Amino acid sequence: MTESEKLQYINTWRAWGPYVSDRQWGTVREDYSADGDAWNYISHDMARSKAFRWGEEGIGGMSDRQQFLCLALALWNERDPILKERLFGLTNQQGNHGEDVKELYYYLDNVPSHSYMKMLYKYPQQAFPYELLVTENRRRSRQEPEFELIDTGIFNDDQYFDVFIEYAKNDEHDILVRYTVHNRGLEAAPLHLLPTLWFRNTLNWNEPDKKPVISQIGANQLLIQTRNMGTYHGYAEGDVRFLFTENETNNLRLYNAPNPAGFVKDGINNYVVNGLQEAVNPQQSGTKAAVYYRVTVPAKSSLTFKLRLTNRENSQPFADFDAVFATQKANADDFYATKQSPAATEDERLVQRQAWAGMLWSKQFYHFNVNKWLNGDEGEIPPPENRKTIRNANWKHLIASDIISMPDNWEYPWFAAWDLAFHCIILAEIDPDFAKEQLLLLLQEKYMHPNGELSAYEWNFSDVNPPVHALAAWKVYKADEAMNGKADTVFLQRVLHKLMLNFTWWVNRKDSEGNNIFEGGFLGLDNIGIFDRSAPLPGGGQLEQADGTSWMAMYSLTMMQIAMELALTNPVYEDLAIKYGEHFFYIAGSMANMGNIEGQGLWDEQDGFYYDMLRMPDGSWSRLRLRSLVGLLPLFAVQVAEDKKWEKLPRLVSHMTWFMAQRPDLAALVSNWRGENGSESMRLLSLLRGHRMKCLLRRMLDENEFLSPYGVRSLSKIYESQPFEYWLAGQNFTVRYTPAESDTGMFGGNSNWRGPIWLPVNYLLIQGLHRFYNYYGDDFKIEFPTGSGQFMTIRDVADRLSKRLNSIFLKDETGRRAVFGDNEKVQTDEHFKDYILFHEYFDGNTGKGLGASHQTGWTGLVALLA
Repeated sequence: MTESEKLQYINTWRAWGPYVSDRQWGTVREDYSADGDAWNYISHDMARSKAFRWGEEGIGGMSDRQQFLCLALALWNERDPILKERLFGLTNQQGNHGEDVKELYYYLDNVPSHSYMKMLYKYPQQAFPYELLVTENRRRSRQEPEFELIDTGIFNDDQYFDVFIEYAKNDEHDILVRYTVHNRGLEAAPLHLLPTLWFRNTLNWNEPDKKPVISQIGANQLLIQTRNMGTYHGYAEGDVRFLFTENETNNLRLYNAPNPAGFVKDGINNYVVNGLQEAVNPQQSGTKAAVYYRVTVPAKSSLTFKLRLTNRENSQPFADFDAVFATQKANADDFYATKQSPAATEDERLVQRQAWAGMLWSKQFYHFNVNKWLNGDEGEIPPPENRKTIRNANWKHLIASDIISMPDNWEYPWFAAWDLAFHCIILAEIDPDFAKEQLLLLLQEKYMHPNGELSAYEWNFSDVNPPVHALAAWKVYKADEAMNGKADTVFLQRVLHKLMLNFTWWVNRKDSEGNNIFEGGFLGLDNIGIFDRSAPLPGGGQLEQADGTSWMAMYSLTMMQIAMELALTNPVYEDLAIKYGEHFFYIAGSMANMGNIEGQGLWDEQDGFYYDMLRMPDGSWSRLRLRSLVGLLPLFAVQVAEDKKWEKLPRLVSHMTWFMAQRPDLAALVSNWRGENGSESMRLLSLLRGHRMKCLLRRMLDENEFLSPYGVRSLSKIYESQPFEYWLAGQNFTVRYTPAESDTGMFGGNSNWRGPIWLPVNYLLIQGLHRFYNYYGDDFKIEFPTGSGQFMTIRDVADRLSKRLNSIFLKDETGRRAVFGDNEKVQTDEHFKDYILFHEYFDGNTGKGLGASHQTGWTGLVALLA
């Protein structure tokens, strides 16, 4: 099979996948308000009645690549006021720590082709505590933890259903669906189970020949007709009936206006829950249809429901059903057997596989035409005029209609630039083709701004994320080469050419003084700073950022590395390697000496740490001596190359030798240019000389400062008892170490870089340590932990950090997982304890999972640390 045939095969099998979001309500792209209040424009309560414009949502859903046809599960326990068609969560204004999903569900298995997928949804048999979750979280202060669904006690007596959702493909357009419902309680319980098919409302339905239709043609058979996709057939096993309505807004309920359609989106809800017979179409057709099972699940027992969606008619749709499932499950097992280490424990393999499953379940269809969104659709009521100057107004070129890896399906159901870079690093180990596609997609003209800026994330595309995409491209390139035995230099060239535009944007827009010291703003680290770094500073002035400058140093080195790789076969790229190499030297010089004042740089010799500098309007400077992750980021900017590679690039070597002779002051800053490691001569480029590296590691590996039992904290622990204070423009700014949730409202209050452990930056620190080890070797020892008297190699330190991060998720000697915190039900119950949640960040003292509970996204990096 050729490479093109292989790619075509994989993409064909990806024609259907888990592309339905867990939440479409409350997203920016569905917000047509005058004030940009996305959370309230379409609320959870409105979502069942409002036809979405840009995407769809559902529980355990799947769809085709363009999301014309969707399939997801709805449930009713005869206690809830509404069908459980979508996941419930708090808006940013409701939560004491911002928005948060308030459900329990787990992604358990998936493969790149999505030929086998499995997840678990836990559905209470008692009335879902919607109001309690809202009122209790609203009552709590920022100093208190979030109130979660498990905290309501609704699972204490096991009165709930475990609903396992599984998909298996017989071929690319023949999809088998199995729902297995376990009643964990001691009494039989009623359940209404409604697998639902519907068409996304594309606004073309006013043209009769374009309107798709789902209709009943047999006791257990549906006919699905659409001009876009052709004809499909749906089959349901057992004693069922079908309910039909239209995916159209219920204007009467939402706006007290007439409904142009006879049947509306919430018609099935109104029929099942409210008993309104007239709410569904008696003609048995529509653009939304539910397979309706009404059962009683016996105590401590389970029931299974089988469906099939295929583009071919099948007279015996369930004859081979179990065999297909068994085959695809075995194929999934075989696939992961090649990806997981034979030396790994059973628990390590479980965590790693669920991490990869979460990554693959978080692929979503993302549809957004910003220009249309700003101006409104033809034939629809135009949006308010001031919307034309609202957020994202400068991104009218952005036209998305793609499958994209998302941070998660509920909290962040949109792409985020620097998250996506880490996603690609993770996905490259199991699906390098998709990882390459994702990086190239983000760099396309329809996503990248014409000025070279990368779109950050939907809430504000103009926010600035760290430039980690060159590193991601290099990692993906090397992973792909290792897996396929061939280097994809075409991919590397395409990435490099686009990243050159982005690098130039950084130099022109985020280096305001042209001094190679970069600002960048919040840079994805939200509230890590003393001030809100995305807003003007009190009293004016400019913040010169150690993290922004370190990111750019890393960017320069990685661009140099990519150019060197390409120069091995095309000497034209040597010029680019020279350009980015010199830029790195200039950044290193500026970090050491700003404004040509010797010693007046971002490095503080007294503390042995890097700090931000505040440049005031009168020209004075002030060093912000807050020890945070910002000062550790220079550890990222390190590259090591063997002489045998340099020797193949004589013009690069000649120029660098000449440059360092002309600028010995800069050459001295990048550690040892030439050293010995065993029998091979190595060259090291780094922001840190040996002395400065040791100083930073002394702080980082100090358990009284950054080193936690579960990784590296984002802020020094010393500020727990002695908060940092800084006076500016008559205001006292205080920063306190908070190991768990944020105690400030900065950035919505649901993001905290003032103590917790974050997987992406820990991963980069570990990668930096490995590169330092490649240069210094076994003879270079450092103390770990600081003050312990134990010395080990840099590689051993990196391995110890990896183990600490893994211990967040793995069982300890008592069988407990740190990620679960102190909840006994989750820690010990056989139906909870082995289902893992990959949170956004983790308590700096205990390792408990915090923030977005399903952000497998970059937290999926734990799969690479196993």
